[in-house]
Amino acid sequence: MRPEEQTRGDRKLDEKAVRVVNVWEGIEETPVEGGTTITRGHSFFVQLRDNQGREFRIWVVREMAGSIQLALEHGQPDRPFTHDLLKVVLERLGASVERVTIDDLWQNTYYARITLAYHDATIDIDARPSDAIAMALRFDAPIYASEHVLESAQHET
Repeated sequence: MRPEEQTRGDRKLDEKAVRVVNVWEGIEETPVEGGTTITRGHSFFVQLRDNQGREFRIWVVREMAGSIQLALEHGQPDRPFTHDLLKVVLERLGASVERVTIDDLWQNTYYARITLAYHDATIDIDARPSDAIAMALRFDAPIYASEHVLESAQHET
């Protein structure tokens, strides 16, 4: 258990399907007390949307943006990216990504888990949302977000 999970508490996930809209470059700003923001400069974000039109952004580093964009376009790199390599390893071991869940937003940080299907079992693995999204896209696996994340993200934007 991550130390921060002790203070985040357990929540009913009430998962909703989301899809990746696109990967964008933008200016990352973080709200701080007093109604001001801190500008962190140019960065990249993955924009996700649920079936009700609620959207949220997950900020990622340039390399992750490229990996996710490549998967969105069903492209093949000249040499495998880490996510492509991991996909091959999982497939050769007989496992696959069953689903990805963005399950928490706490202190401006998103948390996710990848659910692997392996033989007759499922295995949940904590992951950065960007890694989880990149893997879900490569496996054509569904992506979900908890209702808590969707509601909280609306206040963050």
